Amino acid sequence: MTEPRSTTRGDAAAARPWVILSCTTSLDGCLDDTTSRRLLLSNDADFDRVDALRASVDAILVGAGTVRADNPRLLVRSPERRAARIARGEPASPLRVVVSGSGKLDRDAAVFTAEGAETVVYGAAGRHGSGGGSRSGDSGSGRTVDFGELLDNLARRGVRRLMVEGGASVLTRFLAEDLADEIQLSIAPFLLGDRDAPHAFGPGGYPQSPSRRMILGESRTLGDVQFSRYLVNRAAPDATSDAHMLRLAVELSRSCPPVMGAFSVGAIVTDANGAVISTGYSREPRSGLGDPDKNHAEEVALAKLDPADPRLKAATLFTSLEPCSPRSSRPLSCTDHILAAGIPRIVLALREPALLAVCDGADRLRAAGVDVVELPELGEHVRAINAHLLG
Repeated sequence: MTEPRSTTRGDAAAARPWVILSCTTSLDGCLDDTTSRRLLLSNDADFDRVDALRASVDAILVGAGTVRADNPRLLVRSPERRAARIARGEPASPLRVVVSGSGKLDRDAAVFTAEGAETVVYGAAGRHGSGGGSRSGDSGSGRTVDFGELLDNLARRGVRRLMVEGGASVLTRFLAEDLADEIQLSIAPFLLGDRDAPHAFGPGGYPQSPSRRMILGESRTLGDVQFSRYLVNRAAPDATSDAHMLRLAVELSRSCPPVMGAFSVGAIVTDANGAVISTGYSREPRSGLGDPDKNHAEEVALAKLDPADPRLKAATLFTSLEPCSPRSSRPLSCTDHILAAGIPRIVLALREPALLAVCDGADRLRAAGVDVVELPELGEHVRAINAHLLG
């Protein structure tokens, strides 16, 4: 087995939670207007999506400004989702995290008094308080919370997926400091036009530049709201690590519509320099392939490229699950597609369990001279995403 390329992130950073920034804005990027009344940007379908996201994470983070302005409870709303979390041995709602540099928070705020989840507060000097009705002291007033230390502390608490719901300064800092792994953005079909309204992402020296484009993992409409999911490529283009890019492919598989008779898989194709040239996920709608319910991740990713594209001869395909072989739903398996494309290198997280078929894709690829790299340490994430099949 080929040794993986060296990672560009330190061990501490790699162990930090997967950070998901979640927000809904107007078409001109505003999170709210400047009036005292509550502005509803989302619709029922988008609210339900956000609730499903809350149910999938270990902690939800907001800034003190959001607590003061919106007084959120930060709880999972759906009884079915709360019950599912409890059945998995988790609290009914994720840990609630409040960031406050000054520590001046109302102990009667809903984030402290609404039952259903524990709350912790992080001040400028680190973690200052926890528990249902606690608040932090004021010793951190005038100083800035270190978000890197905050993530390290949450990791030690067992938080693996963190949802960040705002406000604007918090969202901006996570991006500007290159600490975000994913953005889930919904856009409401109207404009505010208020220069003083808070924008989701303010001025900053963002590393997510034209030379480090994000990966559009999903895009769909929810009623009149447009939802998009972006994966943040946090590695430098000339030093992309196998582990980082494969984790992006694994997270991309969360975009798959879940079905009981098929795995959820994500695939990413990069060129010789590590730049992303195509992506795909299971059951992704793709014209020309036939029934979307039968679309496989690697098949979709390769279908987006010209078979004569010269970049394929030096490309790497990252896939969360071993490419299928054999396949009954279509004439060619994903292993066949990879060999036909001439891709010389594959990186995968998990061999396909012998549940739906006996797969030998990795062995077939190696026998054909393809360099197959396996990173089984990411397999637990693949199993969790496919818990509907694997339990």
